[in-house]
Amino acid sequence: MSTILEIESAISRLPKQEFWQLSEWFDRVRERTWDEQMEADAEAGKLDFLFEEAENARLTGNTKPWPARA
Repeated sequence: MSTILEIESAISRLPKQEFWQLSEWFDRVRERTWDEQMEADAEAGKLDFLFEEAENARLTGNTKPWPARA
């Protein structure tokens, strides 16, 4: 299989149980990829602005209380 259309067609023919197995596998791959990208961005300093914004909000008193647990 070399095209997305072919892959989509093959997926649509899967038995229900295999479809859900594939779905769970895809979720794990997507989550791992997201984690790897976030880690790379953090190491590269691309997320530093978030820490700076949070610190500035704390210093100026522009924060909101964390929601209480139910």
